[in-house]
Amino acid sequence: MLVIVVAIALVTVLLSAFGGSGRVVQAPPAASVARLLPSGPPRPEIVARLGNLHVQLPVSQTRVTAIGYQGGSDGALQLSPLGTQANQGLLRRMVHAIVGGSSGRPRWYQLPGGVGPGTSAIDIGAVPDTDVYSPVDGTIVAIDDVVLNGRNYGSQIDIQPATVPSVVVSVSHVRVDPSLAVGSPVTSAGSRLGAVVDFSRAEHQALARYTNDSGNHVAIEVHTAATLSLN
Repeated sequence: MLVIVVAIALVTVLLSAFGGSGRVVQAPPAASVARLLPSGPPRPEIVARLGNLHVQLPVSQTRVTAIGYQGGSDGALQLSPLGTQANQGLLRRMVHAIVGGSSGRPRWYQLPGGVGPGTSAIDIGAVPDTDVYSPVDGTIVAIDDVVLNGRNYGSQIDIQPATVPSVVVSVSHVRVDPSLAVGSPVTSAGSRLGAVVDFSRAEHQALARYTNDSGNHVAIEVHTAATLSLN
C-alpha cells in the first residue's frame, strides 16, 4: 500500500509540473440577483458538534459563501466539523481515497489564526445584511457590543443551549435585532438574531481567500459557562 501511495504521489507531482492542459480556470460567477433579496431562515442543517451540542447553520444555505474553521479566542472549545475539508493536503486526500474518511457536505476550509484549537471557531461566510438565525435552542444570557479602535462592529450574542447548559455559544459579527434582550428564548434556524455586519474595515478576514468578496461572515465559538464569565 505504501508503494502504491508513493507512486500515485510521484505521478501527480509530475503531471502537475509538466502536464498542464493550458485550460483557463474560470472565476466563480458573481452573486446572483437572488442574493439581494431577503434570505429567510436556513433549512435545519448541523455543521458541527461538541458532545450532545449540535451547532446548526445560522444563515440560509443560498447565502453561504464559504465555511471555515480556525483557532478561536482564549478558552474556546474544539468542535467536530461535519462534512469535508476542501483544502486538505494531497497526501491526506490520497489516504482518505484509499482507506476512506470524511466526505459529503458541507465543504469547509481550515483557516490560519486564533489562539485556541484549530476547529474552535466557525466562520460562516455571507454578505453584509444577510439574516442571521440562532445556531442552537436556548436562552440569550448576554449581548455585548464589539468595539475595535473606538468603532462599533456589531454585537456578540451569548446563548445558553437548552441541551447543554454548562456551555455558552457565542455568535458575533452580527448587527443584533432590536427585539432581542437578555432572557429571550431562541430556537435554532427559527429565531432571527440580526444581520451580518461588514467587518472588512476592522481586519483582514481569512475566509476571503475562498470567497468572491472580503470574507464577511458570522463567527461562532463555544465556551464553558465558567470560562466565559471570567473573560
